[in-house]
Parts: sequence; structure tokens; C-alpha cells
Amino acid sequence: MGVMTEPHTRAPQPAERLIAGRGTPDAEWQAWGGLASLPPVTVAELVPAYRRAVIIAPHPDDEVLACGGLLQQLHAQGTQTILVAATNGTSSHPGSAHLTPSDLARLRPQESAAALQTLGLAPQVLRARLIDGQVRASMEHLHTLLIQLLRPGDVVFVTWRQDGHPDHEACGLAASLAARACRATLIEMPVWSWHWAAPGDRRVPWHRACRLDLSAEELQRKQQAIQCFQTQLNDDPSTGQQAILPPHVLARLLHPYEIYFT
Repeated sequence: MGVMTEPHTRAPQPAERLIAGRGTPDAEWQAWGGLASLPPVTVAELVPAYRRAVIIAPHPDDEVLACGGLLQQLHAQGTQTILVAATNGTSSHPGSAHLTPSDLARLRPQESAAALQTLGLAPQVLRARLIDGQVRASMEHLHTLLIQLLRPGDVVFVTWRQDGHPDHEACGLAASLAARACRATLIEMPVWSWHWAAPGDRRVPWHRACRLDLSAEELQRKQQAIQCFQTQLNDDPSTGQQAILPPHVLARLLHPYEIYFT
């Protein structure tokens, strides 16, 4: 998911998408009827038979937070799925003596693998090994990797180009350019949007949004998978930094549905 407190991630971004404070409470989102009224979509409609799904995760955990339910449904329908891990999430704990960048480079991919196993999955994983917080500076590398990977008809899932986090937006932009060049389908996923946006927010492309419903079992497995990301779930005793994924952040991302921009 990425943290917005590291000095090097403070790339220029419009103030209206600034990620700060606790963000919009989940209760406000749940009280808004707009989410329930979004058109439902099935996994077969998102990724028809005989097409590949390519999931692009800016940081380890984004693949579960954004689309842990979708991943399970893709597996159930036999879809070939490839996960592109843009970074290893090594900058989530700046200045930490408890979790150094070398620790995170080892632990966070392990957490991602454990989370995928918890979901019952073993997708092909490609690691771009870009620098956490500096994906925009390496967009050409990511774009080239995707051009080499994608085939016509593939369905690419990536964080939204206006999601608010620089790495999320850079991944979205690189994916959109590569998908267009390769005649693949692009589907975007909001993650940090739930923090800075508000119900009915005109900056969010609700006209492109659809809702993928999850079963109780799929949601439970997704919740269990999130528990694998222990580096992100606990406070850092060496710096006093609070957890990257505290309960109020997870509350906005763990519902019996997932939202996609088609």
C-alpha cells in the first residue's frame, strides 16, 4: 500500500488528493447509498474465458487490499494470473532500527507470498524491483517490462492513475500506456482514494465504477491474508511510527465487495 510519511515519497501532488490524517471515516462511506447502487459485475465479465489477468501491485499488500477477492474468483474460474510486484516496499519504515530497508526487502515479499498462500493461490510473480517511493522515476523500466509481458486480450488490473499515492499513480500510468500499446484491457483499482475522497466526490470516476461482490468465505480469506502483513500492522517501537495499516484504514478496504473502474 505504501506509506506517505517518508520524506522521499512527498512528491508534488494536487492538494485535493493529499493523504493526511485519518481520512474519511468508513462509516461515512457505508452510510452513502452510492456504493450499493453501483452496477454489479462478475469475474467472468471482468476477465472472460481464455484471457490472462495481470495484477500490478505498487507495494506488497496492495494486491490483497485492492483485489484479494478478485484473485480468489480468478483462481476459481481457472484464469491464468500474473502478479507484477513493482517494489519490495523497503521504504515503509524510514529511520527504523526495528525494520531496516534490508529487513523489509526480505520480509515484505515473504508476507506477500504467505498472503497469497492464505488465499489459496500460487500465481506467477514478476518482481520489477523498483525503488519504493520512486516509481515515477523508473516508469520507463516498468513500461518496458509490461510491453514485453502483455499480450492482446490480457486484462490488466492496476491502482488508479489518480489514487493519491505517487507510486500508485505511476504504476497506473505505466500500465495504461502499455495496455494501450499491447491492445490489452485496463481496469483500475482505488486504494488510497477511500482516504482522501468523500461520498459522491466528483473527482472520482463513479461512471466507470462497478462492484464485484464477495462471498462470506472470500471476505474471510481476504481478512486472514491481510494478517500476513505484520510489518504493516504493528507500531514501530524504535521510531514511534504508528502502523501503516491501522484498523481505520483496513475498515475502508475490507468489505464484502471490491470496486473497479472499467
